[in-house]
Amino acid sequence: MEIIRNKEFGGERPLYCKHGLRLENVTIHVGESSIKEGSDIEAVNCTFEGKYVFWEVNNFSVKNCYFAESARSSLWYSRNCRMIDCKVDAPKLFRRMTGIYVENTDFPNGEQFLWDCKDIVLKNVSIDKCDYVFMHSENIKIENYRQDGNYGFQYAKNVEIHNALINSKDAFWEAENVTIYDSEINGEYLGWYGKNLRFVRCHLTGEQLLCYVDGLILEDCTFGEDANLLFEYSSLKATVKGHITSVKNPTSGELTADSIGEIIIDDNIKSPANCKITVLTK
Repeated sequence: MEIIRNKEFGGERPLYCKHGLRLENVTIHVGESSIKEGSDIEAVNCTFEGKYVFWEVNNFSVKNCYFAESARSSLWYSRNCRMIDCKVDAPKLFRRMTGIYVENTDFPNGEQFLWDCKDIVLKNVSIDKCDYVFMHSENIKIENYRQDGNYGFQYAKNVEIHNALINSKDAFWEAENVTIYDSEINGEYLGWYGKNLRFVRCHLTGEQLLCYVDGLILEDCTFGEDANLLFEYSSLKATVKGHITSVKNPTSGELTADSIGEIIIDDNIKSPANCKITVLTK
């Protein structure tokens, strides 16, 4: 393996089409496509300032590295990436990639992160300013996660999340096969038009949550006071702890809650219109 230490590069494609390369304390200044079309790359304690750094790169890792804001769109069209203990100010990372592992890394400028990606693992990660994160991505596993940005996980498939705080209006729209454990999700219109959504010991807040869902499961979840008009046109199997402000026109299934302020069943309910609702305290 070729090793480059304590060097600086700039301009266009300074390390283009490199294979079997280790970078230590290297700075990539403003330019484009510095490590494009490479493979088997390791970067440790490096700084990236230019755009399009890891494009069409297979099997690479970055550890203790810094991506400046100017390094936008630096990880696209690549496979098998490991990012550990990094600082990232760059937006628009991870596009059309397969095999992404990220640990102990924060993304304060997560605009348009993780679009059209597959086979993703995140551990101890936070993402801010991240509207539309995970758009059209699939096979996602997340643990110890914080997100602040709207429209997260739209059209995502095969998602498993543990111990998360997600602040996101319109999260999980048209998402499929999602299971979330021991998490808090805050935002309006959660999960609309989703399929096979499961929440276990979660706390959910926001207006008109979980409507138009096919195959909704709630296990020992709680809702905030602002969570109203829940489950409209959804099929569900739900056990809820505490109080629900209001429920409207669930289509089918079973709902059990400690208390419900208002149950709205009107002429607009859709067939089979046979959801069984049980209130434990009168």
